Amino acid sequence: MIPENLLSKYNCALKTYNPAELIFSENSRADFYYQIKTGEIKMFNLNDTGKEFVQGIFYDGDSFGEPPLLGDFKYPASATAIKETQVYKLSKTKLFKLLTENPEVHLKFTKALAKRLYYKATILKEISVHTPEHRILTLIDFLKRKYGSTERFQVELTRQQIADLTGLRVETVIRAVKQLEQESEIELINRKVFR
Repeated sequence: MIPENLLSKYNCALKTYNPAELIFSENSRADFYYQIKTGEIKMFNLNDTGKEFVQGIFYDGDSFGEPPLLGDFKYPASATAIKETQVYKLSKTKLFKLLTENPEVHLKFTKALAKRLYYKATILKEISVHTPEHRILTLIDFLKRKYGSTERFQVELTRQQIADLTGLRVETVIRAVKQLEQESEIELINRKVFR
């Protein structure tokens, strides 16, 4: 999102997180901007019974956790590394200085946040009113627009991650994926989902 050379100019640190290592926890104060150099991060909530709801999964080049930083409120979710991940970490004051001094980056930053809000609104609607098959297709189509192209797109998520992102049980995802394949909405090749 923010060019790496610009992050370096503002003395950004680069930190490596191991799989399952906590980056920040729900209800902690937001003091840093985070952007992934390489790897994967998930933001999630746990309910009282320990069931996890994944708010989002972020990949190379993505930033995460910005709304509390900008809105001056505590994190509504926790963030952990899914696999070994290198993350740029920039203090809140340096981020604000960077955005103020680079209006073109500020505009790009704002557009990215708006897209993320649109995704959240879309997924909330999906979870509340649509069938599992429709929820899964909406998620896949969103990922295809964000990370893919007009060509055939391979979904890099596990069935469990699809379940976590759509509010479904993994068993329901497995059945829905088979149904979508029968309806020729997706293809399954070596257990991988394509659309």
